[in-house]
Amino acid sequence: MAKAPLMSVRMAISKKSIQFLLVSKHVTVPDWRCARLRCGFEAFALTLDFSPSRDQLVLLGDLVNRGPDSLAVLRRLQALGDAAQCLLGNHDLHALAVACGVRPAHTSDTLHELLAAPDAAQLLDWLRWRELAIVKDGILMVHAGVLPSWDTTKVIALSAAIMPAIRQKDSKNFFQSMYGNAPAAWSEDLQGQARQRVIINALTRLRFCSASGEMEFATKEGTGAAPAGYMPWFDVPGRLTSNTTIAFGHWSTLGLVNRPNLIALDTGCVWGGCLSAMQVDGGRRELIQVKCEQSQKPNA
Repeated sequence: MAKAPLMSVRMAISKKSIQFLLVSKHVTVPDWRCARLRCGFEAFALTLDFSPSRDQLVLLGDLVNRGPDSLAVLRRLQALGDAAQCLLGNHDLHALAVACGVRPAHTSDTLHELLAAPDAAQLLDWLRWRELAIVKDGILMVHAGVLPSWDTTKVIALSAAIMPAIRQKDSKNFFQSMYGNAPAAWSEDLQGQARQRVIINALTRLRFCSASGEMEFATKEGTGAAPAGYMPWFDVPGRLTSNTTIAFGHWSTLGLVNRPNLIALDTGCVWGGCLSAMQVDGGRRELIQVKCEQSQKPNA
């Protein structure tokens, strides 16, 4: 039987179905056609018979940094055009902030080759036009998480409202004000930079929050390390997106989660874990994983 088209995220396989392949974080291979599979992306393409003219990938953010070849990744993804739909993660926003001179590079960053490339301006402009949240076939896709008081419509509206600030020609003021942990909770009364910061932090940095939606950013371990009074954002009782399937990455110490309404796909590729994807078709899901060489030490 002929292979069905892949389209963006997860699950499997009937001849005429449209499917999606979700790939999470640190996709660090320069060319998936290389004979030597350095970190998994080419292995996915070979395993799935990926065709850009027929198929589509959705990548859940952190396209750059920490992995060994951010420059080649952006060049490859940009060349795929509509075959690759990419979300912005915290590392992508950090790269844009470093590029416009408002933030120094960290010692663990692997952005130098990208920032020094002759086509850096073009690639970074392409990067800033990626989205923070999308919905495809009823699946809400973000890099990190959503706050419990936001429903799906609110998530998409807040994401759309903040994109002009990221995409404006002179975005230095936005990136200068982006960093920080306060305010820690959402309020409809928030305005300006404070409002933008809460939206960015929730969509690209969130792991734990309280029942009332107060975010906590110090803890980066798994669910067992939740501070007193906090819990994983997706376990908050009464979360308004609880009836929507959400796919996200970001949280490598959480690992794979595959619940009926939740798909977490960051399985620590850059730390020597796996690059993970989920193929979806109707009610079925198929997990695809490729073991990766370690590029960074945890907490480096």
